[in-house]
Amino acid sequence: MDARLLDVLVCPLCKGPLVYDKAAQELVCNADALAFPIRDGIPIMWTDQARSLAATERAK
Repeated sequence: MDARLLDVLVCPLCKGPLVYDKAAQELVCNADALAFPIRDGIPIMWTDQARSLAATERAK
């Protein structure tokens, strides 16, 4: 994931920062407890495509 792209992308719901989870290939919004997938190097920023985070995943 390009670092310049990470600087620009924000959560589509709260406009907060996202954390890149390299192992899961996801962009994580801890505030909304959502993980947005990255497919073929492209972040999918639709909320209907996001995965809800379990309570244990939020602290990562």
